[in-house]
Amino acid sequence: MKIAFFGTPPFTASFLDILSEHGYTPSLIVTNPDRPAGRGMTLQSPEPKIWGEAHEVSVLQPEKIDADFLDTLSKDSWDLFIVIAYGKILPEALIRMPKYGTINLHYSLLPKYRGATPVESAILNGDSITGISTQQMRFKLDSGPVLMQQELGIDPNDTTPSLREKLNAQALIMFPTVLEKIFNETVSPQEQSEDGASHCKKISKEDGELHLEDDPIVNDRKYRAYYGSVGTYFYTYKNGERIRVKITKAHLDGGLFVIDEVIPENGKRMDYRTFLSSIASL
Repeated sequence: MKIAFFGTPPFTASFLDILSEHGYTPSLIVTNPDRPAGRGMTLQSPEPKIWGEAHEVSVLQPEKIDADFLDTLSKDSWDLFIVIAYGKILPEALIRMPKYGTINLHYSLLPKYRGATPVESAILNGDSITGISTQQMRFKLDSGPVLMQQELGIDPNDTTPSLREKLNAQALIMFPTVLEKIFNETVSPQEQSEDGASHCKKISKEDGELHLEDDPIVNDRKYRAYYGSVGTYFYTYKNGERIRVKITKAHLDGGLFVIDEVIPENGKRMDYRTFLSSIASL
C-alpha cells in the first residue's frame, strides 16, 4: 500500500513506529519546515522528519499547501493519506486524492468537540468520559464519517498532557486495526449527527487568567486544562503595583482550589505560602 503520513509534533513519530511494525511504512512523510528553537535559536527538525531520514522514507516540508505541492503529490498513485496533528488546513483536492481517501485521528468522541482543543475542552467542561475517533476526512472541519471510536475515562486529577498521553496510548493500539479494516474494505463508516455536534476554539494566553474568588472547581479545571500550554495565572499587588503571578502547581482539596507553587512576575518559582508571606510583610 502506498501511504503518505502528515504529522508534525514529536508524539506523531510513535505512530510511524506502529505503522512500520504492522507493515504499513509510509512511502512519504509530510511535516512542517524546520524551525528555530532553544536558547540558541538553532534550526530543529520535526520528529517525523528525523524518523523518515532514519528509515529512508522521503520527506516533504512545504511551507504551505499550494498548487505546486498538489502537483507533486498527484504524480504518484496513493492508497491512503493519514493525518495526525499536521497543523495545516488541507484542501479538498488533497483529501480526495488517494484511493481510500484521507483519515484523521481526533481526540474526542465526534461529533463532540470538533476543532483544535478537544482534550482541553473535555477537562474544562468537567467531562468524566472522552475518547478517540478515527474519521474519514472531509473539507468541513472534523465532520467526516467515523470509522472507529473508543472511550476513555477522565481521572479527576488529569491534566491536558496526562490525558493526551493516555489517549495516544489508546490510539496506538487502535490504529492498526482501523488500517486493516480500510484495506480489507470491511470498515463501516458512520455519518456524524449534526444535532450532537459541538465545537472548541483555539486557546489564547488570556484564557489562562484565574480569579481566585471564583468557583474552586472551575479554577481547578482551568488549571488542569491549560497546564503544559498557556498555563494559568492571577493578578495581585506587591509594593503597590499590580503583578502577574503564574500558577505552576495546584490541586483540589475538599472542594478548595489549593495553590502549591507560583512564579511571580520577574521572580523565581516559589512555594505559594512563601509568596503570600513576602507580600504580606510589605
